[in-house]
Amino acid sequence: MSINIEEIKIYFQELQHRISQTLEKECKQAKFKESSWNHHQGGGGKTRILEQDEVIEQAGVNFSHVMGTALPPTATAHRPELIGRAFQATGLSLVVHPRNPYIPTAHANVRFFISEAPDRPPIWWFGGGFDLTPYYGFAEDCQHWHQVAYDLCAPFGDKVYPTYKAWCDRYFYIKHRKEPRGIGGLFFDDLNEWEFERCFDFVQAVGEGFIEAYLPIIKKRKHMLYGERERHFQQYRRGRYVEFNLVYDRGTLFGLQSGGRTESILMSLPPSVRWQYDWMPESGTPEAQLYEDFLKPKDWIHF
Repeated sequence: MSINIEEIKIYFQELQHRISQTLEKECKQAKFKESSWNHHQGGGGKTRILEQDEVIEQAGVNFSHVMGTALPPTATAHRPELIGRAFQATGLSLVVHPRNPYIPTAHANVRFFISEAPDRPPIWWFGGGFDLTPYYGFAEDCQHWHQVAYDLCAPFGDKVYPTYKAWCDRYFYIKHRKEPRGIGGLFFDDLNEWEFERCFDFVQAVGEGFIEAYLPIIKKRKHMLYGERERHFQQYRRGRYVEFNLVYDRGTLFGLQSGGRTESILMSLPPSVRWQYDWMPESGTPEAQLYEDFLKPKDWIHF
């Protein structure tokens, strides 16, 4: 089996460019700024950040390709066979924090990992997915998001969507709050059960599916009027996003422990956040509805 990591890198870089362009077109005036960085062991990446637009308050679309002679403890804790092996990891990670509270925050990631050692077969896998974090719930947006996820999974087998949808619900769960981060989507890791080309095809389907799922929601919600109340609730809920990323997110932990570029890793955090002690929404309000109707795993396609 021949694995061409250059082919994967090229796709991830092209996807970074296309997603950046698509998001820019929805903005009023801001443009992405790009910075390149090098990894201390080898490789590096390109970070693209867009800030302070009327539509998107902050977005990051990051490409990376890093390598090293040994993995950090977070990567080998459950895979002792990787201890002491050289590795390469490449991927695209993005987070969009809109200004308008009626537009959800969105996250996507596609990645590839390979570890090689003399006289031993390579160990490789793909991972990724996308998930949506609304502040004010719209059932039709949730249905659309999951319908795109379902459709892109369908050519790869009937069990793919329900398996990766359930995995996403489990992964993006804030244990200390006992609540989901959002309404989920797809999440998968360690994907190598198919032939390499089929796995790569699936990852490309996920990469293309993100914009198909998210762009119509931006267009539909970006002109909705909002006030200080909605903005405060958005900032309060963003606090949950910060808590998850800093406490549980494996990508964040891997990046920091492997000596990645801190600014690029933490670009996923929102630009403004609020914490209020023991706050609860009033019954019957749109804020309460988010907890009651949306922050519960459900079948969004047939709800």
